Amino acid sequence: MKSRRPPARLARLYLVRHGQTDWAELGRHTSRSQVPLNAAGRRAARRLAGALQGVTFSRVWVSPRDRTRQTCVLAGLGRRMAIEPDLVEWDYGDYEGLTSAEILLRRPGWNLFRHGCPNGESPAQVSRRADRLLARLRRQGGNIALFSHGHFGRVLAARWVKLPVGAGQRLLLEPASLSILDHEHQRPDSPVIALWNAGPVLRR
Repeated sequence: MKSRRPPARLARLYLVRHGQTDWAELGRHTSRSQVPLNAAGRRAARRLAGALQGVTFSRVWVSPRDRTRQTCVLAGLGRRMAIEPDLVEWDYGDYEGLTSAEILLRRPGWNLFRHGCPNGESPAQVSRRADRLLARLRRQGGNIALFSHGHFGRVLAARWVKLPVGAGQRLLLEPASLSILDHEHQRPDSPVIALWNAGPVLRR
């Protein structure tokens, strides 16, 4: 009789938000703009290497933006990275480069997760993009590193556990943080957020 192989491990996603930039520090919405990491962002990205050390990744997928690619390189996974366009930040359209306060002066009561952005992405559009990406990731299996952005990372987590996009506004995601999206008891019908927004304690 042939020996039975153990079941392949379901996808476990190591979600990394890129390090700090000058625009992020000022609260400016940054999606398409190519803004590099600042000094603090580079230091924090290097510390991520300690948290990721020892994990064997089947894939390392990175948003095409400079700040995410730089974070991946400084975290020690640059040689493995493959560019994944669906990991880009929520497209802020006409609100690119503006702070929330500036947007609210133009549009009182505005909320990204409810209203989206003119000439950018709506909540429905960003939800479909996250679902498309997650469907592909689930087919990959194993430990997968994802280097992405703040708002899109929050959407990705919400959709992973089958919540609407709006639930993402309750999930803060700091620069150079690490989160893990996994499955309870290796059951495909039980996606969980196993770790969220881990900061300096993890990145010792």
